[in-house]
Amino acid sequence: MKLSSLLIGMLFAVAVIAVLLMVFGVSFHRPLPAQGAALYNSANEVVIKGVVDKVVEFACPVGEGEMGQHLLLRTGNGIVQVHLAPARIMRSQNLSFAPGDQIEVVGAKFRFHGSDDLIAREIVRGNESFIFRDSQGKLLMMQ
Repeated sequence: MKLSSLLIGMLFAVAVIAVLLMVFGVSFHRPLPAQGAALYNSANEVVIKGVVDKVVEFACPVGEGEMGQHLLLRTGNGIVQVHLAPARIMRSQNLSFAPGDQIEVVGAKFRFHGSDDLIAREIVRGNESFIFRDSQGKLLMMQ
C-alpha cells in the first residue's frame, strides 16, 4: 500500500467524521452549570432599552433544552441576545415581537456561549407590559 493512498484514506475518514458531527449538531461549547430558573440571578438584574433587530428560535438552556424564543436587541452598547420563553408558550399566549419594536427589558445578565445575554423578566413595549418571570426567574407564563 502506498503512503499517499493511506493519507488520502485518513483525510477521507476525517472528512466523513466532521460531516457526521455537523449533521447531528454536535456542539463543543462547555455546558452551562444550571438550566431554567436556576440561571436567573436577581443580583445581576439590569434594565436595557433598544430596538428589536431579529427574532430567533433555538434549543436553549433557559428553557431546559426546549425550543426557546429570543430577541437580538440593538442597544447603544451593541447587540444583546434576550431569552424570552419557550416558543410554544409564546405562541399559545399570542405574544410576538418584530424587528423594529422599541422595547425596555428588565432581566438578569448571564454568560451564554461567550457573550453576555439577558433572561427577560419583564418587557415594556409602548404602553404594553409583559411579565415573563418572577423575581427568582421562575417562568410565569405556563401552559
